[in-house]
Amino acid sequence: MGAVAGPEIERLVQLLARLPGLGPRSARRAALHLIKKREALMIPLSSAMQVALEKVQVCKTCGNIDTQSPCTVCTDPRRDPSIIVVVADVADLWALERANATQGRYHVLGATLSPLDGVGPQDLTIEALVARAHEAQVHEVILALNATVDGQTTAHYITDLLQDAKVKVTRLAHGVPVGGELDYLDEGTLSAAMRQRTLF
Repeated sequence: MGAVAGPEIERLVQLLARLPGLGPRSARRAALHLIKKREALMIPLSSAMQVALEKVQVCKTCGNIDTQSPCTVCTDPRRDPSIIVVVADVADLWALERANATQGRYHVLGATLSPLDGVGPQDLTIEALVARAHEAQVHEVILALNATVDGQTTAHYITDLLQDAKVKVTRLAHGVPVGGELDYLDEGTLSAAMRQRTLF
């Protein structure tokens, strides 16, 4: 089958298809929608992307992505400087913020330890985390890492490094999700929930 559009449109489709959650078919639909809504959507989107390209930077303190460094979270005076919430990725930070789950400050590792993928301690911002944990105002480090093998390996590694810091190291509870039915949960989740049971 021959091409149905010029190379410029095909290039747009190919670039959109690289975005997570968009395959070739949905990328074509997105490209067509952008072209049809050129004035209302494509031009403002193009402008917003150019501004983001010029102004977005990584926060030197926590690793968040913002248009300033230190970022909006780090400079918020309402934040509790005694708590550092450790996350693997900026997406995790944003998820916790959407849930309004904490008033602490954050530390983004950049990934989790994964020997199979060649990700070692030197690839993460663990040294900076240890330095922050030794600051006088820090009393608790919350490890908000995924309940995967890599996430738990990273959590144990960090816990060992923080033994001489005068901080309490905690982690997110693992178990039955709110609204979850036991029959639909996997065995690992059920056993974790049973081990971490609390008083009623």
